[in-house]
Amino acid sequence: MIRDLDHARSAAAHLENGAEDMRKRGFIVASILAAATVLIVDLAAPRPAEAFIHEIIAAMCRAGGEEVIPPGQVRDGTQSFVRALQATGMITSIDTSDPTKVVISFDPTIPASKFMSAGFDLTIPNGAGPGVDLVLSPLVIPDPSFPAHASCHNLNP
Repeated sequence: MIRDLDHARSAAAHLENGAEDMRKRGFIVASILAAATVLIVDLAAPRPAEAFIHEIIAAMCRAGGEEVIPPGQVRDGTQSFVRALQATGMITSIDTSDPTKVVISFDPTIPASKFMSAGFDLTIPNGAGPGVDLVLSPLVIPDPSFPAHASCHNLNP
C-alpha cells in the first residue's frame, strides 16, 4: 500500500512537471507567434515616400536638405529648366532692358502652374549679379491645393 502511495505521488509529480513544461512550451510558442505578427505588421506598414517627379517640388520638399538626385532638368551649363517654364507659359517674359535689374514675369494662372501669386513683386538685391537686382513679378508661392505641396514636409511642419 505504501508502495502504491509512493507510486501515485511520483505519477502526480510527473504530471505536474509535464503540465508545467506544456505551459512553458505554450508560452514560448505564443511569444514567437506574437513577435512574428508584430514584425509582419511593421514590415507591411507603408513608409513615407521621399521621391520627387519635378525638381521645383524636389528643391522645396527634399527630405533632410540633401541635393536632389537625379537632378531633373536642372544641370550645370544648361537653360532647359527656364525653357520648360517658358514653354508652359509659367514664365511670360524675362526683361533685361534695364541694366540694373532683371524682371522675370510669371503667369501662375496657367493650368500646369501648381503655384499662385503672392499678390506682390519680390525684389532680390544683387539677385542677378553684383549691382543687378532680380525682380520676381509676381512672387509665386506654392498652391496648397496641389497634392505634392499639401504633402511637403518643408511646407507643412
